[in-house]
Amino acid sequence: MDASEAMRANRALNKMSKLYRAAKSRKLAALGLHPGQDVLLWVLAQEPDGMTVSQLAARLGVEQPTATRSLARLETGGWFRREPVAVDRRQVRVVVTDAGHKLVPEIERAWAELADQALGEVGEEQREVVLNALEQANDTLRAFVGETVLAEE
Repeated sequence: MDASEAMRANRALNKMSKLYRAAKSRKLAALGLHPGQDVLLWVLAQEPDGMTVSQLAARLGVEQPTATRSLARLETGGWFRREPVAVDRRQVRVVVTDAGHKLVPEIERAWAELADQALGEVGEEQREVVLNALEQANDTLRAFVGETVLAEE
């Protein structure tokens, strides 16, 4: 890749990243959420019986203290409750409440709207090419930085 093309790619990727994060922040703010909280709540909602904080951290690819802090920030919304684990009272299971389950379709709708806004002008055939290129670039960068999972996917 020559310097001009590299400059163009870097500029486009940096701008896309910033704009996407800003647009996602706006969409989620309307739901009372911040980026990252949407994924956390969505992942929790996939487990009807809930999961421990360590299980959640593993699923998100973050350290347990990060998951604990994220849950603390979300707690005021009433979207989940903490329950003791029957076989080990030292552990706590996090279970999504009815209010949290009602928010999940709104999160999914926000994601769909955001994806449509970001790719709306791209034709269907081109969309597949764009998505494959982005996924391949993510895989390459993930291998480069040594991460197997990113919490904010």
